[in-house]
Amino acid sequence: MICRVCGSANLDLVVDLGSQPWCNHFLRKEEVGTEPFYPLRVVYCLNCATAQLDYTLKKEIMFGDHTYLSGVTRSLSAHFRQVAMEADARFLEGAQANSVLDIGSNDGTQLKHFQDLGYDVLGVESSKGTAERANAAGVPTLNEFFDHALACRLGRKFDLVNAAGVFFHLEELHSVTEGIRQALKQDGVFIVQFLYMKSIMENVAFDQIYHEHLLYYNLHTIQRLLNLHGLAMFDCYLAPIHGGSIIGFVTHAGRHESSARMLEMQRAEVAGRSNDIVTYHAFYRRIQQMKSDNLGYLSAAKRDGKRIFGFGAPVKGNTLLNHFGVGTDFIDCLVEKNTMRRGLYSPGMHIPVVMEDELSAPPNVYYVLAWNFKSEILKNNQKLLDEGVEFYFPVNPKEDGV
Repeated sequence: MICRVCGSANLDLVVDLGSQPWCNHFLRKEEVGTEPFYPLRVVYCLNCATAQLDYTLKKEIMFGDHTYLSGVTRSLSAHFRQVAMEADARFLEGAQANSVLDIGSNDGTQLKHFQDLGYDVLGVESSKGTAERANAAGVPTLNEFFDHALACRLGRKFDLVNAAGVFFHLEELHSVTEGIRQALKQDGVFIVQFLYMKSIMENVAFDQIYHEHLLYYNLHTIQRLLNLHGLAMFDCYLAPIHGGSIIGFVTHAGRHESSARMLEMQRAEVAGRSNDIVTYHAFYRRIQQMKSDNLGYLSAAKRDGKRIFGFGAPVKGNTLLNHFGVGTDFIDCLVEKNTMRRGLYSPGMHIPVVMEDELSAPPNVYYVLAWNFKSEILKNNQKLLDEGVEFYFPVNPKEDGV
């Protein structure tokens, strides 16, 4: 393969998580055991330092219809509200008839907050069922894949373009980035929200590696991509959501000076060798140690006769379960509140998903796969904690998703 960003063929393998199923394909009972497996490996570009998957599972398989909903978790909605209010106050306060385009808009949670601020909103969402939910909720949403051709077809430009948690998904990376340039007003701002690879490595949050996430950006590497399309990030900060995400502000190149806080974060990447291949090799060694530690913990809990449930059935949890080899021999079920996953089974490990409000009794241990919402989970379950239920976090980030 060639690098998705710069086109170099000079790539080295740095993380190998084996063959895994597409982790967002939760299975109906009759599908259990029939799911295909694909390589899940991260390679490092020796030319531009971008970390990326070396195998592409087609976007039509992954994003044509899926069960993820942004609005299920209050923490994420609160984060989206903060982003909307900040963007409005910083860039468009007092302006009239403001507009925003959201790429990968999901159920419209982000756009609802812009609607509350009086914006003309448009979402682009590839998942048919999810787009239908958004439209039913009053959020205008196109059920399409965004790319340069669609941006031209829209025939309009926006004050703000937002992409939350989708910019690392892009199979047609350069077409989408060029489409953003096309759709952005000359003085407009592109808000890009993405998992920060520096934080992933520091937290050993390897479960955020899965087939939908084709690229893993640091500031250095995303700037390389943006600059190729006449765009430039001029400000950013690290938000705690999802264990560490960059909220970056991008405009047409040459329109803004780089902020002091972004320059400081770039210096920290250099000082921490965040873009060096040796750091990626060290990350992989820590993943293997984490696997050993977790299997030791789960084995000891089972020997002690404890019942273990998974807390949450997030997509990323399937990377962890499959790489660790943790199935129903350790975990009885995955407890969820997203009703779209009712009665389904996790891909690969085939753990049944049950609804939180259907449990007759709690387990002794909750193995928390939705670790990125740690504070919300602990706050909402104080009664269980008081009763002695243990909440075990296989990934324990420095900051969580509140």
